[in-house]
Amino acid sequence: MCWNTSSAFAPVGLALPRPATRKIVRTLGDAARILMKDWPSDDGEEYVAAVKACVDAISGKIAPEQFREALLRAAGEAGIAAITVVQRGVLEGRPDLPSRARR
Repeated sequence: MCWNTSSAFAPVGLALPRPATRKIVRTLGDAARILMKDWPSDDGEEYVAAVKACVDAISGKIAPEQFREALLRAAGEAGIAAITVVQRGVLEGRPDLPSRARR
């Protein structure tokens, strides 16, 4: 079986409550570590679905972006603030944004 833990998706920033830390999840490997080591509760329905989705994405059964959606639902269930991280290159070339936002 080919395990793909390096597969990337649109980054998600998480503000975990215990200990108060911020993490940026960029890959399936990042997500697996956070779900198993840092998640505040392991008994939520969405948490269990996110763990299953992570395993499915690592094994290639679902796309990493599908897992990302499950991660966001689990974060909401656990009361974890989650934000989409905008990468620098995304803002470049956008004429509808002020020039200082494109730097």
